[in-house]
This record gives sequence, structure tokens and C-alpha cells, in this order.
Amino acid sequence: MKKNFTLLLVLTSFLALAQPAGYYNAATGTGYALKTQLKKIIDDVNDGLSPEFLHIDRGYGSGTNTNNNGLWTAYKTTDRDLGIGYENDNTIVDMYSENPNATDPYNYNYNTASSGNNGQCGTYSGEGDCYNREHLVPQAYFSHYQIDPMKNDPNFVFPTDGKVNSIRDNYPFGPVSVANYTSGNGSKRGSNVNSGYSAGYNNTVFEPIDEFKGDIARSVLYFATRYEDLLGNFYTGTNVRSKDMFDGSSDKVFSNTFLNILITWHLQDPVSTKEIIRNNAIYAFQSNRNPYIDHPEYVCQIWSATCANLSSDSFALDNNITIYPNPALNNEVYVTATTELKTIVLYNVNGQIIQEIKNPSKVENNTYKVSNLPKGFYLMQLGTENASTTKKLIVN
Repeated sequence: MKKNFTLLLVLTSFLALAQPAGYYNAATGTGYALKTQLKKIIDDVNDGLSPEFLHIDRGYGSGTNTNNNGLWTAYKTTDRDLGIGYENDNTIVDMYSENPNATDPYNYNYNTASSGNNGQCGTYSGEGDCYNREHLVPQAYFSHYQIDPMKNDPNFVFPTDGKVNSIRDNYPFGPVSVANYTSGNGSKRGSNVNSGYSAGYNNTVFEPIDEFKGDIARSVLYFATRYEDLLGNFYTGTNVRSKDMFDGSSDKVFSNTFLNILITWHLQDPVSTKEIIRNNAIYAFQSNRNPYIDHPEYVCQIWSATCANLSSDSFALDNNITIYPNPALNNEVYVTATTELKTIVLYNVNGQIIQEIKNPSKVENNTYKVSNLPKGFYLMQLGTENASTTKKLIVN
């Protein structure tokens, strides 16, 4: 995955993040020492840092939007469809149902009353009925340990469709082999793909669409960092399915399989405009940030062994892929690969997806054609079942 890591570095250099000056000055280490340094930066303890950087707990909130408190207040600014490249209709963005490229199966308005009116949940009769608060690390896991602000942190507690949230239940995240449920935007629940980067787990998982896999991975990695010092008590909780995600430690935190899944998704789905806007809104709301959005390179600096293990397949893939002509002619290029490609994704210098082709068709033998390319400088990410690599592309 080294090439994907390079993609993150390149994209980061183009993104104008509204980070406060000096926020990451204390992040000077590597490995798990860096993770602990980041924990001190984003927590609620004054470790010699500026007090305006401390995580302020705004509470969980209760009742309908009229109460104007807790997470319900956060979602009014953190998860609105404004300026992120979707419908731009000011509704709540829901990663379990949001369709980035077509009409959504819902119309959640944060000013709407609860229960059955596309507002906060009171009933769960079907998808599109209402939205609620989804703990990406399931709340059932720490039901014995309802400590604040772990329960209340919008960095890993998102607004999601109530029905799909209940379908996800407390299953861990992972790639689905055979789905037994599919939401309106294509999120799936089913048996895990027990091979490649997700090998080692045979049970049910929940898979979001590709658009949000990196978002979810970086949020879960945030949880492991922000609450590093609380994981001892966290691990003694209810024996729910999501515990399979963890290894019982406070440094590595995740089992090999699920760390592979999280880091693969992090690398394959770079930081988006949506995440940057959300990260800035959360900082305005509670004064802390997700470091893996601001500095995606931190992930492989901390969990370096996993990144190195994942990289071997990508190195091989990189050596067996050719893009020609480059610069492109007539707004099109050809891609040859010795391994079947599953995805071809074109990013501009702002990290936005310009074109995404899933399960691309071959024009002949092992050759794929990508057409209708606008002029500019791009990064083309090419993925197989188990690996991914990135190439630079110029379209004159």
C-alpha cells in the first residue's frame, strides 16, 4: 500500500485544512509513541497545551431537535449536505443511506420534528423514516462503561438511518462476500470475505459503500487514539460481536484482520472534502480534531508494520500496470494490467473523485479504456481484489 500512502501525502499537500496554528506541534514521535502524543493533543486534559485545544464534552443530548443539545446540536453543522459535492440540499448526510451520485432514499432535515417525518428517530419502520446516533464502535461494546465523552463524541458518533443502523447492529465492519441485506445506497450486511486483506474472520460484517470506507476507518482509528487510556475498562465489557475487532491492547488496539481492513480502507479512500468540512465543524463545536483527517500519513507512521505487510501486494501490482499514452491523447488513456482490476478511480489535486469505474470492462485481453477525461493533472488509483496502486496522469 505504499503507493496509496503516497497518494495521501500528495493529496494532503493540496488540501487547505483549517487547522489551528501549533495544534500538532507535540506530534514528533513515531509508532505507538506518536499515537500517545496525538491522544494528549485531542483529549480533555491540559498537558501543557493551549486550553483552546482541549476536548469540550457537549453531552449526548436527548429528545427532539427542539431541545437543541448534545449530538443533535453538533449534527446541525457537522453533517449537512453543503459544499461537499452531493445534492447540496442542506439535509443530513447519512453514510449508510447517502447516495453520492443519485437521489437519496431519504430527505433528513435537522429542523424536522422526530419520528416518522425524516427527522430524529422515534420509529424504525423502514429506511428513510428517521435518523439516529450511530456509534461506529458500537455502544453495546461499552454499555457497562458509559463514560463521557466516549458516549458523546461526534468524531465517531454519526447520524445514520435508524433502520439501517439497526440492521448494522453491533457487527464489525468488513467487506461482504454474500449480502443478506442491502440498503438504499448499497451498504451491505453479510458474510465476511475471508481472503486477501480481510482474511481471518468467518462471521457477519457490515460494509459501507466505497465513498465512506475511509471516513469510517479514520473515525474508528480516532476512537482508538482518543480513548487509549480508557481501553482497559472498555475491554472488560459485554461480549458482543464487535469485540472481534480488538486485540485487548492499548497500543495496537485492533486484531490483525480488522487493522488490515481499517488501514486498507483508509488508503483506498483518501480524505474527502466532506471529511475536512466535518472535521472543522467538530473543532468549532468541541475544540478537538481527528488527526487522521488532518494528517493521513500518521496512520502508517503509527501502524507501520501493518502498512508494510499490506504494501507487498501493491508493489507487485505497481510493477505490472501501465498507463498509456501519458500525457493522454484525445481525452482518453489505456490501462494494461496482468491482474484483473476491480476499480479505477481518478482524483484531482483537491482529492475529489472525478471519475470512478467499478468492475471495469476490458477492451481486449488485459487492457482497459478510460475516456472523457478533462484536461488537468490527476492521480489514478487502480485496485484489484487485494491490492491497490496509484499512478500520475496528465491530460493535455
